[in-house]
Amino acid sequence: MSPTLLFLLVGVAVPFLALLLISFWTRDGFGFDTTLTFANYERIWTEPIFGALLSRSLWISGVVTVATVLLCYPMAYYVAFHVHRHKMLWIILMTLPFWTSYLLRIFAWKVILGYEGVINASLLSLGWIAAPLEFLLYSPTAVIITLAHAWAAFAILPLYVSLEKIDRSLLEAAADLGDGPARRFFRITLPLSMPGVLSAFFLIFIPTTGDYITPALLGGPDGAMIGNLIQLQFGAVNNWPMGAALSIVLTLWIAAIGLVFLALSRILAQRAA
Repeated sequence: MSPTLLFLLVGVAVPFLALLLISFWTRDGFGFDTTLTFANYERIWTEPIFGALLSRSLWISGVVTVATVLLCYPMAYYVAFHVHRHKMLWIILMTLPFWTSYLLRIFAWKVILGYEGVINASLLSLGWIAAPLEFLLYSPTAVIITLAHAWAAFAILPLYVSLEKIDRSLLEAAADLGDGPARRFFRITLPLSMPGVLSAFFLIFIPTTGDYITPALLGGPDGAMIGNLIQLQFGAVNNWPMGAALSIVLTLWIAAIGLVFLALSRILAQRAA
């Protein structure tokens, strides 16, 4: 374990401790005042804009995570239980669109959701709308759709692995005892696939909460997230202490939500067992 622990120490623990230390500094002109203070955290607590952006980020990431898992679960389930030949080919085909650049996919969705994009043009040609739908682009809707598509591969793979490992004899025994398809799914398949659901949850929720590229390109004023503000503090504003404090607060919120979700999942799994 020594190489792994050393890597985690150098690559994770040291940068996090450095970020924590910087969060207690303050900006002083073009430099930093290294006197330790809670001023940055007090400002985050008192100024409404920080709480609003944090709440919006957690809400958008939560919606993205739930939507992505719900959409990818049937795909992974079909490959795991109904595809008997060339399963790896199916997995490759499902993840093939995600081999392209992240930015290219964002710009593709910008074209699709645009005021004169594919969706609006199709609906107008069918006569279903009288004017283009303005809420599709530069809004939280655009951010949610784009992030859900961009991170779908990170849900499909862990879900498929978890579903593939389920012992099929358990389902056969349940069928012999009179359980129907729905009852077998909720009593056996879903509880046993929860490790994959948890993995998908963390793999999507954690990075999307701090994402700033998609909100910057597709979100507009109403779709900005806390990651945009953090990037602004480290970049244009050059206020590293405030950016570090925002990063620490965001990390703590993600950790707290993750622990609550993990605890609830364990309770549900125990009740199902």
